[in-house]
Amino acid sequence: MDAGLNGAAPAFGVERSLTGRRWLWRPAADRTAQAIAQRCGVPDVIGRLLAGRGVMPDHAADFLEPTLRAYLPDPSALTDMDAAAARIADSVQRGATIAIFGDYDVDGACSGALMALGLGELGATTINYVPDRLREGYGPNAPALRALAGQGAELVVCVDCGTAAHEALAALDGRADAIVLDHHKSEGAPPAIVATVNPNRADDASGLGNVCAATISFLTLVAVQRELRRRGFFATRREIDLLSMLDLVALATVCDVMPLTGLNRALVTQGLKVMARRERPGIAALLDVAQVREAPGTMTCGFAIGPRINAAGRIAEADLGLRTLLAAEPATAMVLARRLDEINRERQAVEAGLLDEAMTDAEAQFAAGAPVALVAGEQWHPGVVGIVAGRIKETFNRPALVAGIAEGRAVGSGRSVPGVDLGSAIIAAREAGLLIKGGGHAMAAGFTVEAGRIEALRGFLAERLAVAATLPDAADLPIEGMAAVGGIDEALAAAIGRVGPFGAGNEEPVFVVPRARVLRADRIGRNEATIRAFVEGEAGGRLKTILFRAGDGDLAAALARPGGAPLNLAGHIRAEQWNGRTSVSLILIDAAPA
Repeated sequence: MDAGLNGAAPAFGVERSLTGRRWLWRPAADRTAQAIAQRCGVPDVIGRLLAGRGVMPDHAADFLEPTLRAYLPDPSALTDMDAAAARIADSVQRGATIAIFGDYDVDGACSGALMALGLGELGATTINYVPDRLREGYGPNAPALRALAGQGAELVVCVDCGTAAHEALAALDGRADAIVLDHHKSEGAPPAIVATVNPNRADDASGLGNVCAATISFLTLVAVQRELRRRGFFATRREIDLLSMLDLVALATVCDVMPLTGLNRALVTQGLKVMARRERPGIAALLDVAQVREAPGTMTCGFAIGPRINAAGRIAEADLGLRTLLAAEPATAMVLARRLDEINRERQAVEAGLLDEAMTDAEAQFAAGAPVALVAGEQWHPGVVGIVAGRIKETFNRPALVAGIAEGRAVGSGRSVPGVDLGSAIIAAREAGLLIKGGGHAMAAGFTVEAGRIEALRGFLAERLAVAATLPDAADLPIEGMAAVGGIDEALAAAIGRVGPFGAGNEEPVFVVPRARVLRADRIGRNEATIRAFVEGEAGGRLKTILFRAGDGDLAAALARPGGAPLNLAGHIRAEQWNGRTSVSLILIDAAPA
């Protein structure tokens, strides 16, 4: 394995690849890489990968073996956490009823499950509520909150929502207390309630702005248990096993695209170990319906479990994902997981129905010089617009917003690219009176706007996000090493894997296999959307490569020409297990003529 050169010169001279990207070496200080390898006793490739991620020798051991002991903060660092923990502990001690008002995405479902399981084990009676996306929209609403109070809830805990719900939460005044556990950006004062625990509120100095709501919920349970311990609550009963709930935190962190660094990295690393034990019936059932046989990883969370949980909230029963996570019996969990799988297939069909039209509209806007695309269509299903926005963002490397119009209103969702804060722009649009409602974080946002004001919103976002116009048409591809076909083996794949888990903020490294020739290529999988190719190296050897979502572009066409000119192939080196056997493949993401 040769790590190549650092600097701004294009890697392998590739200014424009078959997918339109420039290849650049990821800088990695040689001395730092060597020091890491020597101090930690790891292969040189690991030292270089860590150095390229800015990891210093003193912190390399914690990076490779991230523990909660090293990274878990004192929950009291979060503004309002002590008030929230004390109020929840009061209800727990009384065995009172606590309502948990959640969101319909993975983070909301995992947050709701965490609070229901944790508070239930502590002795509280819990009621879970997830609003219907079409009828109620995102976040707390007054009728639902009043109904929860009417069912006997003396405390309502809003998870993954509520920071901007001042009016709705005011409906609880005199009926029940309220606490918000959230992570979405906010402007202005928090709601006038018992506590708003949100690391992204203006007066929070915890430094935890990059965690998801499930992490905030987990830290809240840590704080509640600590408060109850101080009160002597556990003199006659056992404390709950909070670490057994880390599978839910890991799932939410990955699916909400939080950066896998620091605390998030520790939570996901430890949570995946819990998930691998398959002790939670709902997650075990979801793994089974997705036909996941190997130990779960971030790809499992992001592409197997997450989409199925999200699908229900997008086009069907809003709380189905939550009910699956809370299922206590394997048989019940399997019935729910199979229903989620069916709904996910329906979601894919709905998505496909509007993707081409939305993509065409977005392409026209970008061709006209727009820095951000905002496309909308009559009766486009609001449950899939976020996914379509993500597809547009990936294709054009620009922020994209997609909305469905019905009854004079457009309900939409947006996705952004690194360095362009979409959430702040949407909040600013709301504050400027352009939106009925809206919010989010840097990489994703949701909004509702009167149909007649879509053009005004488009202009506002173009001005606010003008910096996006300077981005290249396709994101540069960071290259971290070169590996000949004959040098790609289980040992190399295992070494690379030690730098995981991979995801946002800790991207899976890309290696280039130089001058490879395609021996054979086949279309496989559902709708033949995947290409499996076997390639030969310049010095011999044979390697399997996989191209997912192949489409019909230049990259797919190049693979379809066995015996053609040699290619430099860029992709992820992974070990795969099947029927007890391990094989190593290159997961292809790009290529260029050699």
